[in-house]
Amino acid sequence: MTTTAPARPDVAELLRRAGDLVRRELEPLEPTLLQRGFRAVLPQLQAARRRARELGLWTPHLPPEHGGLGLSLAEFAPLSEALGRSPLGLYACNCQAPDVGNMEILLAHGTDEQRERFLAPLLRGEVRSCFAMTEPEHAGSNPVWMSTTAVEEGDDFVLNGHKWFASSADGAAFAVVMAITDPEHENPYRRASQILVPTDAPGFRRVRNIPVMGDVGEDYFSHAEILLEDCRVPKANLLGARGEGFAIAQERLGPGRIHHCMRWIGICERAFEMTCERAASRQLAPGKPLASRQVIQHWIAESRARIHASRLMVLDAARRIDRRGSRAARLEISMIKFFVADTLTQVLDRAIQVHGALGLTDDTLLSFWSRHERAAHVYDGADEVHKTVVARMALKPYGVDVRL
Repeated sequence: MTTTAPARPDVAELLRRAGDLVRRELEPLEPTLLQRGFRAVLPQLQAARRRARELGLWTPHLPPEHGGLGLSLAEFAPLSEALGRSPLGLYACNCQAPDVGNMEILLAHGTDEQRERFLAPLLRGEVRSCFAMTEPEHAGSNPVWMSTTAVEEGDDFVLNGHKWFASSADGAAFAVVMAITDPEHENPYRRASQILVPTDAPGFRRVRNIPVMGDVGEDYFSHAEILLEDCRVPKANLLGARGEGFAIAQERLGPGRIHHCMRWIGICERAFEMTCERAASRQLAPGKPLASRQVIQHWIAESRARIHASRLMVLDAARRIDRRGSRAARLEISMIKFFVADTLTQVLDRAIQVHGALGLTDDTLLSFWSRHERAAHVYDGADEVHKTVVARMALKPYGVDVRL
């Protein structure tokens, strides 16, 4: 008896459907999102999520047996770009950060019980999650330096610590918390573990949504400060093996940087189109559009080239990860992280400048993206850290030891 392998998804058709979803269902919601916030569009967004299911776009990053499309990272990358053209695109298809990464590590490392309790409702889009790793007391660029502890007491872990920039924690059902479980381990990379903590557990407290560039945010568009005060959860909530927290985090962050970078390219494409439309339509004088000025033409040419180069770099990194895993693509991952973040900043800044005063307002998405995406240079490893990684790998054959 032979079995037929499932047909590979038609990525071109998926991109067409995703484009239709963004244009017809999501772009009309953006003015309300800008003026009144995420909760104001949630009812219509739920309808868009149902439409995404009908179009076969739901959880495209997951294997078919878990309701996804089984896309490779290189196949998912252009879809992430297409959905990234709207702030609501990835959420509409249930492949938004940080949930996308939490789904992947639960699938890879979760027990059957954990998958049933935490992963299944996440896959159905019934709940959201967050990832709590960064601490205000320690530099986020040193992921093994943290104070949050998880101490065993009977059948439980008791967690104490202080986290911040736990993105989307507002309204999340659970957090994946990085905590020190073995403080005396000789290997600092084996001291921390990941623990699943329901946000309604006694001792788990969301202190506030941190204002970012003047925007406090809410629900999905938020970054929270969290306190864990004698927060007790069962030891069965340990995700993966004890002491493997750092390794799982690195496993999560490699593909996560592909997701982010392709979403940024989607933003760049939308901002680039807005730039060209504004340059062509804005008249400096009768018969003299803004696009007639050479400096504007050069900005457009430079943005076009940077976006194209960024896309090719990200696709190359995605293919390397697909073939050999994240560790084998460390150089490529670090290069795209700072290069594409810089492309995003340049494209958005030029778009705002071309729009003039309009670009500073919330009448377009440009100021929204400028506020929310400046962090691209900081999270998942600051630009400077990734540049040092690239320089160290380049200089190693010459006998130069560049240490972080």
